[in-house]
Amino acid sequence: MSTQPHPGLRVEHDGAVTTVTLANPDQLNAQTPSLWAALADTAHGLPDTTRVVVLRAEGRAFSAGLNRSLLMPGGMPGEPDMIAAAAQSPAAMTALIAPFQEGFAAWRRITPVVVAAVQGHAIGAGFQLALAADLRIVADDVAMSMKEIALGLIPDLGGTATLVHSVGYSRALELCATARVVGAAEAVAIGLATAAVPRADLDAATADLVAALLAASPAALRALKPLLRQAITSAPDEQLAHERAAQGFLLHGMARGVGRS
Repeated sequence: MSTQPHPGLRVEHDGAVTTVTLANPDQLNAQTPSLWAALADTAHGLPDTTRVVVLRAEGRAFSAGLNRSLLMPGGMPGEPDMIAAAAQSPAAMTALIAPFQEGFAAWRRITPVVVAAVQGHAIGAGFQLALAADLRIVADDVAMSMKEIALGLIPDLGGTATLVHSVGYSRALELCATARVVGAAEAVAIGLATAAVPRADLDAATADLVAALLAASPAALRALKPLLRQAITSAPDEQLAHERAAQGFLLHGMARGVGRS
């Protein structure tokens, strides 16, 4: 089943896999607040059957980032006036940003594993959307950059924590402060991507990873994602407790299944 919750977004449900496609290639999949709202709604409304989500994009770029028209006086029709909110007060801008972030943070909270297939430019908000996924496969033409500082801004769509967790504080600071581009080989080397493949092979490589994830025990995979995310911030003894609780739940379910067979 295919739906289009936003002109720049297409969502397809196929059994255990939901594919979310940025579908505005003529504008290099530039992003807007209405798109972020649609992304959040999609994450919140996934079917119970979904076990894996694929985030992908049409065209030669994953996403060129924020639509720059949003930073012009008057903004864009149908979108929040970001300049007016910023001029009003810091508090007004802070309140405006909070729902924007949900279009990114929601993918980390959901139970299904999220795989991003990233080609071409993934700049600013585009980079942060890729970082919202649990796993990233990149094409050999990928060019990732936290470009916000070039506009006098900072990343504010949830990418800072994921970037630090992926590459460490020092490397994250360097990438954000210099806005330099990270290519495919470096993305794999520093932990931003699980694999880099020729552009022509991106869809096939993504499908292979999805198949491997679907081959895992559904119950164990559901438990694994939150368990590993908890490990980022939990103290060692807390993480041991999380492991015991998750394993106990899984084994209890298996034992009940055996008892009924």
